[in-house]
Amino acid sequence: MALAGVSITALILSGCTSGSSSSSSGTIPKISKDEALAALVPAAYSANGTIRVGTDASYAPNEYIDGEQIVGMDIDLGNAIGEVLGVTMKFTNSPFDAIIPGIQSGKYDLGMSSFTANAERQKVVNFATYFSAGTQWATRAGNPDAIAINNACGKKIAVQKGTVQVDDLTARSKKCTTAGKKAITINQYQLQSDATNAVASGKDQAMLADSPITAYAVKTAPGLELLGDIYDSAPYGIALPCGSAGSKSCATPLSAQPKANADFAKAVQGAIKKLIEGGQYKAILTKWGVDGGAVTSSTINPAK
Repeated sequence: MALAGVSITALILSGCTSGSSSSSSGTIPKISKDEALAALVPAAYSANGTIRVGTDASYAPNEYIDGEQIVGMDIDLGNAIGEVLGVTMKFTNSPFDAIIPGIQSGKYDLGMSSFTANAERQKVVNFATYFSAGTQWATRAGNPDAIAINNACGKKIAVQKGTVQVDDLTARSKKCTTAGKKAITINQYQLQSDATNAVASGKDQAMLADSPITAYAVKTAPGLELLGDIYDSAPYGIALPCGSAGSKSCATPLSAQPKANADFAKAVQGAIKKLIEGGQYKAILTKWGVDGGAVTSSTINPAK
């Protein structure tokens, strides 16, 4: 994937950013602090008025690096949540598969990086949902390798490491070998931008990612086209600490978790709801061209 003619690979640095969503281009309705919700944010997570957020800035348009700043839908929405809660959100670029461990270790106070809120992840973090996305494939224009989503046996497919699409491809590949066909060559990349570039360059024959990310890749990377329909739509969730002190498990309902963690989840969920009701949420999604994934409310820990 490229931005303004420059390889994203050259831009993805270990950087951080913070600030108000209203400082970006686009018209976002005024956001006011909600004192009741702000009171739910534990001091441990708002020390010095700052919440530390882990994000993988290779997933445009949701989170990516433009120049030296991390930008995107998640960044604007996260900053808006911070305004409601009266804190500054400090986003730090991180490998995707290091964000949840970073929450568990206390390096990050939350993770906002297009996380699908599924049952497996919900075992180790709380989620407050805020978006809906499915899986979408892409290939080179004209589909020269005749890739079929339901029969990619023997093909080289690019995917970002640690995403739900890895599980998708693994299951598809198993079906291939069970049927006596060649396995799918699953090439996993640390950055989504590298997976996109692998297809655009012809190294791999197709890719799959969350639907808004694939759509953006096709829009911005020359020579790619969408393949097939979106499937397996699921909610995105902001990842939050859970469980007891020192524990890395969330195998308890929110009501049984430490009050600080439960209150934090409720504060973030409440801020999302307030932004939805106030119109700021829809304005942010529209700005980034992803309003097709808008939701009408927020749920804590949706997976059963």
